[in-house]
Amino acid sequence: MKTVLMVAEKPSLAQSIAKILSRGSMSSHKGLNGTCSVHEYTGTFAGQAVRFKMTSVCGHVMTLDFLGKYNKWDKVDPAELFSQAPTEKKEANPKLNMVKFLQVLDAVLPVMNQAHGGEKTVFRARFSSITDTDICNAMARLGEPDHNEALSVDARQELDLRIGCAFTRFQTKYFQGKYGNLDSSLISFGPCQTPTLGFCVERHDKIQSFKPETYWVLQAKVNTDKDRSLLLDWDRVRVFDREIAQMFLNMTKLEKEAQVEATSRKEKAKQRPLALNTVEMLRVASSSLGMGPQHAMQTAERLYTQGYISYPRTETTHYPENFDLKGPLRQQANHPAWADTVKRLLAEGINRPRKGHDAGDHPPITPMRSATEAELGSEAWRLYEYITRHFIATVSYDCKYLQSSISFRIGPEHFCCTGKTVISPGFTEIMPWQSVPLEESLPTCQRGDTFAVSEVKMLEKQTSPPDYLTEAELITLMEKHGIGTDASIPVHINNICQRNYVVVESGRRLKPTNLGIVLVHGYYKIDAELVLPTIRSAVEKQLNLIAQGKADYRQVLGHTLDVFKRKFHYFVDSIAGMDELMEVSFSPLAATGKPLSRCGKCHRFMKYIQAKPSRLHCSHCDETYTLPQNGTIKLYKELRCPLDDFELVLWSSGSRGKSYPLCPYCSNHPPFRDMKKGMGCNECTHPTCQHSLSMLGIGQCVECESGVLVLDPTSGPKWKVACNKCNVVAHCFENAHRVRVSADTCSACEAALLDVDFNKAKSPLPGDETQHTGCVFCDPIFQELVELKHAASCHPMHRGGPGRRQGRGRARGRRPTGKPSARRPKDKMSALAAYFV
Repeated sequence: MKTVLMVAEKPSLAQSIAKILSRGSMSSHKGLNGTCSVHEYTGTFAGQAVRFKMTSVCGHVMTLDFLGKYNKWDKVDPAELFSQAPTEKKEANPKLNMVKFLQVLDAVLPVMNQAHGGEKTVFRARFSSITDTDICNAMARLGEPDHNEALSVDARQELDLRIGCAFTRFQTKYFQGKYGNLDSSLISFGPCQTPTLGFCVERHDKIQSFKPETYWVLQAKVNTDKDRSLLLDWDRVRVFDREIAQMFLNMTKLEKEAQVEATSRKEKAKQRPLALNTVEMLRVASSSLGMGPQHAMQTAERLYTQGYISYPRTETTHYPENFDLKGPLRQQANHPAWADTVKRLLAEGINRPRKGHDAGDHPPITPMRSATEAELGSEAWRLYEYITRHFIATVSYDCKYLQSSISFRIGPEHFCCTGKTVISPGFTEIMPWQSVPLEESLPTCQRGDTFAVSEVKMLEKQTSPPDYLTEAELITLMEKHGIGTDASIPVHINNICQRNYVVVESGRRLKPTNLGIVLVHGYYKIDAELVLPTIRSAVEKQLNLIAQGKADYRQVLGHTLDVFKRKFHYFVDSIAGMDELMEVSFSPLAATGKPLSRCGKCHRFMKYIQAKPSRLHCSHCDETYTLPQNGTIKLYKELRCPLDDFELVLWSSGSRGKSYPLCPYCSNHPPFRDMKKGMGCNECTHPTCQHSLSMLGIGQCVECESGVLVLDPTSGPKWKVACNKCNVVAHCFENAHRVRVSADTCSACEAALLDVDFNKAKSPLPGDETQHTGCVFCDPIFQELVELKHAASCHPMHRGGPGRRQGRGRARGRRPTGKPSARRPKDKMSALAAYFV
């Protein structure tokens, strides 16, 4: 029996599809990577009995990156990244072992059985919702993977990698080497990200350059009867000269009556919305639901994989003629929130949705089955509720209302008033926030009628500046100018927030920071096309032509890279123009930070710059030393590195409970071949330094393959042993007076022994004994004194769980080499290992 392998986008999607196709009769087991499940069942395919295996990937399988040395910022000229630097596709998440678990498409073909007669062996199923009908129909009309679409994606990925990395590396190194308070760990540039920031700064500039102007308006009030009056609007709207406004006031304020000049009553309609696409969903999620674009997109994807809505990434706002609109509507017929509206539509007949834009991708976003808030949770429910109400509105009728207006004359000046009365609410019944505003009904009158004037007055007002862009407004601008796709727009907006280029204020308005403003102004000063949307929009059009088979992949890639390479060289040559703007807004390194530790070269104090990226700067030597991020730094007992005489500093993760000393110079200039940049003393292989791995290492980490558990000598009296690779921390020997790593090793597991001096009052040893030497893995006394946690959460690790390796030690002072442990303790698992087995 032949095997048919099917691969879905996500594990939950694979389970749902397999359940539908197998009609629930499937067997499931975890794959070799422990993340993705394999669902097996028998059925028919192409008229043959086959064994189906349904599994999935977990996010992106492969990512594009530079080879070897080209990932080292200090050793490669960024200009080389445009053409000389070779690229390769790597596993996006090596820990998942996804490529080993499943070789996708090109890599799968060599190990697949070739079909007889040269038949195609790879197909693609296209569907837009996780329903029985959609999935079965997709299986009945399988197509080929689109090679042109894949080439378009490859081109976009390579362009963004080469262009983004070149500009980012250059400007990050240049400006972080000069200024200390940029407060951003990366001064990034992106072909889409930068124009996105440009829109925000453009609005900021309009606000800053705005000069308010005073203007005057006339406001009149007439009495319609004893208890009612009408406010009238001036036909001239406003004037900007006070004297002229005063003249008009003088001409009208003495008049006692207002004469009706004309009346009108017109029936009007407020159109139901177009079918919902991704961009509109993101706009509404931000402006009305208070959900950021990326969060909204993630929530929508979860609703899709759970089968509640159709595929949420679509540019289409037009339903195909053969789309079953009544099917999804019937799903909502018994929902307590809108059952009456839905039943009435089904009974009276639905209205065909408005004709929108057909992008040729997926149908508009549609609810596929009913759900409640208790079922989804409050966050997902709010988005689901909007999607459902929007869909019901698209098949409802337009809102109809009567608009009345009356024109008045008071002396020589003309005024008017309007009113609206709803005739039929239509779609606004299900989308009440779109309702026609309730206005007071106007009196019945005709031309020539008069009303008593009760007041005419002049009001002084001022023009006001525009507000900062909302996320919804930014999304609209990005769509209008072709910046990003429906899938990438949320990512670009999130990036400019993460880079500290903008901050999200109340009302989800995006206010640029000083750094964001200076960068955009600098781009405008050097080369406006780097920040204007025009050039990226043109590139997107070319990428779309590749997807349609109308443009050559190599030619588009080569031409675009050549254009940006020339722009890059001009940018580098003209960087002084942006630097002039930076000097005004930011402080030089020498004037930033506070003295902390001594430089090993000049023995003067270096300044600790806490703003991102945190670093030490020696103004005398004009040298900067990068420090570990996302933690706190303090001086480490004024101790010095034996190699370079730099004072050591202590990095601590704060509440996460992990800390280690490091030498600023060694961390930036590794002294040994087996050390990498950024390592601390807990990974240093110096054979005799008292702070090194050689002296403080105990044994191999019980969780990760490459880490070593290292004693934290600063942690007493609540002593800790932490992995120098992963986030495992073991809390041990609380209230011990002193803990040292012995030169001796355990005969059972080769781990280094610990010499512990306990406080007499709390010693766990028999009698008056306070000193004990033993193995943290094997010693029965120590086993009871160890609690293992993950530093990221500080929650104790569970004792159970599949896939956990048994505890083992390794002689200290050696880096892990993959060599198996000598042997396990025979009688008991160690205290550490018990959490992982």
